[in-house]
Amino acid sequence: MGIAVSDADAYTQTTDTPPVADPVAAVGDLRVTFRRNGRDVHALRGVSLSIAKGEILGLVGESGSGKSVLGFGLLGLLPAGTRIDGTVRVAGSDMVRGDAKALRKVRRLDLGAVFQDPMTSLNPTMRIGRQVAEAAGSDEEALRLLTAVGIPEPERRMRAYPHELSGGLRQRVMIAIAIAGDPELIIADEPTTALDVTVQAQVLRLLARLRDEIGCSIVLITHDLGVAAQIADRIAVLYAGRIAEVGPTAAVLETPSHPYTHGLLRSRLTLTTARDRRLAALAGSVPSPVTPLPGCAFAPRCALTTEACTKAPPDPIAVGANRVSACLLPLDEVARDLGTKSTTTDEPFPAPPVERAAAPASVVLRDVTKTFSVTRRWLDRGADHDGKLHALRGVSLRVEHGESVAIVGESGSGKSTLLRVIAGLEKPTAGTVELAGGRRPQMVFQDAGASLTPWLSVGELIAERLRGTTKSRSARRAAVAEVLERVGLPAEVAKSRAAQLSGGQRQRVSLARATVVPPSVLLCDEPTSALDVSLAASVLNLIGDLRRSLNMSVVFVTHDLSVARVVADRIAVMYLGRIVEVGPAEQVIGAPAHPYTQALVDSIPDLGRESQPLAGEPASPLSPPPGCAFHPRCPIAVDACGDRQLDVRLEGEPGNPHQVACIERKAC
Repeated sequence: MGIAVSDADAYTQTTDTPPVADPVAAVGDLRVTFRRNGRDVHALRGVSLSIAKGEILGLVGESGSGKSVLGFGLLGLLPAGTRIDGTVRVAGSDMVRGDAKALRKVRRLDLGAVFQDPMTSLNPTMRIGRQVAEAAGSDEEALRLLTAVGIPEPERRMRAYPHELSGGLRQRVMIAIAIAGDPELIIADEPTTALDVTVQAQVLRLLARLRDEIGCSIVLITHDLGVAAQIADRIAVLYAGRIAEVGPTAAVLETPSHPYTHGLLRSRLTLTTARDRRLAALAGSVPSPVTPLPGCAFAPRCALTTEACTKAPPDPIAVGANRVSACLLPLDEVARDLGTKSTTTDEPFPAPPVERAAAPASVVLRDVTKTFSVTRRWLDRGADHDGKLHALRGVSLRVEHGESVAIVGESGSGKSTLLRVIAGLEKPTAGTVELAGGRRPQMVFQDAGASLTPWLSVGELIAERLRGTTKSRSARRAAVAEVLERVGLPAEVAKSRAAQLSGGQRQRVSLARATVVPPSVLLCDEPTSALDVSLAASVLNLIGDLRRSLNMSVVFVTHDLSVARVVADRIAVMYLGRIVEVGPAEQVIGAPAHPYTQALVDSIPDLGRESQPLAGEPASPLSPPPGCAFHPRCPIAVDACGDRQLDVRLEGEPGNPHQVACIERKAC
């Protein structure tokens, strides 16, 4: 079955939003409808947009807004059976009605693509050099491209397979492939979502540099306005398949003209977000694309809704220089009224239990070491290592009853391994792990969909945890309904399977399954990194509520220091298998004592502030550097740093809860 195209609108004049002279790409009244399970899914509902030559356009919105569908439409890669009305032109070529041969030529010569997960785009059976050479035309050109995107030791990396590279390096490989044809337009679909803050900053700076060097345009699809603010010239906000707002980045962020944009901005976590209140989250959810609302799709969630908003969807209109907004209210009224009314909700957290200090610690780690045996491959010949991957190297940490501790650090720091050791999924090579008696830890993973058995219903998944109890079948059903209500899901969800739920709903199901029998400690491994800002805020609020209502401890792994600051009482910073700093969350983020922590803070993307990428790559855990492992990248390193490694001790210094493993900064 081919792609269905409406002839009525073929080659109609594109309506720019707002007008762009001589655009490299233009989308005119684009409507995209999928057929799923006998129902029409209206993914895009009349989008008009132009992209100027050499421009970086940030395309933002929640999951389900249509961002990726628009990206695939620009690439001419919408699936077979899709009904497309309207026009899409890239570099003068028709991406809707062009024949397959012509589209392949456009994608090879004029378009590049960088997707969220490079492992799904790279061939796992082919070496990196060969994959880049296929796009570049020769090994010499492949080597030049890998060098251009900043991959260290490119000659050696060309002989590597994708799984042998870090996430950041794999994303650089994808960028090298994307620019191989000297494209006019690159579609970057959530290219930094799964990356830690330091690698994210490097990738964003790389994209901006390549735009300047080769003169291409870039569509940066992201759910994080802070990421878009780093490099985008303009921002286009999508909601429920329609344009909500388009304008210059500074203008959109400083004075949003649409209530939805205002809600997204309020839902963002920053380093100044209040820690004693629930996070501001957009009320409700994106409406179903199966049954679009007759009026403004945002009306049910908007604090400024009037009767006129429910009659017909408003068209984007000019609200200033190079700005348009699909809101019936004038810009000044939106800005004024949202000062007293809000599309987001927040309120204080309840006070923590007063008996916390009297209970024994939930987790005590003493000098925990974890090594994995690895097979020497020809790629590693001549490498100076002992065949052991040193994931954890003498980690000591205490988590008090009812306390929340965040573990932060770059990929490869040992954060997830530490969680698995606490959970009992990995046995430590050396050291001890002490857990509070009675209740076992439970884990919540980053990809909730992959951790939920697809052929079991939600009710069956949760009830599995109750099988070892003496509860009757009816009591188990009641417990399932109760825990679903506790995590904010209706009882009917028990009959659904994971694939039928949204990402936020699946994460709530994971939390319900983990807490239906209250654990001693809840272990969270990046549970919000793949969620958009409003969903992430809702899930973090839920974790905070569960922690307090169940009086349990939380160990929360994240690469986002803004998340760590609001979710945790204390933060432990890890680098290459060691804790280099630990202390109260506000102190660690507000006054970082270790230069590595300072680098993580500087890498955070924020509005009005350019992130500063951390130079270099972490050393291999196969052969950690002597002394302080961070000293090869450290701006204040001295000779002694290469000879001596300080440790954060479990007991710490008397009266000093803030510890640092740094020779130059011994005391905090």
